[in-house]
Amino acid sequence: MQAAMEITARYCRREMEEYGMCVASNPSSWQQECHALKMKVAQCTSSHPVIQQIRSECASPFSAFERCLRENQDSAASCSPHVSRFLACAETVKLSGLAEAVPQPS
Repeated sequence: MQAAMEITARYCRREMEEYGMCVASNPSSWQQECHALKMKVAQCTSSHPVIQQIRSECASPFSAFERCLRENQDSAASCSPHVSRFLACAETVKLSGLAEAVPQPS
């Protein structure tokens, strides 16, 4: 998971920062207000092998987390058990060689 987070931060920093600021600025309506920015983050990360591997192997817990967020838009904190399950899954994904295979940004 650390490698995935580093790759996301390295290649998608601007998108992540914009999305994070939007979520923080819209605590009760972030799901609607920040949807376009969320899609930019997803689009940015979707081409990286590490992210693809985690998405593939942890699709079920991630879907449950997203469903929880949709159902609890006013209380995202109630989804922390779902986040924990997703992170636990992501930690088990075998990433050997994948992080090194991603080209460095120019």
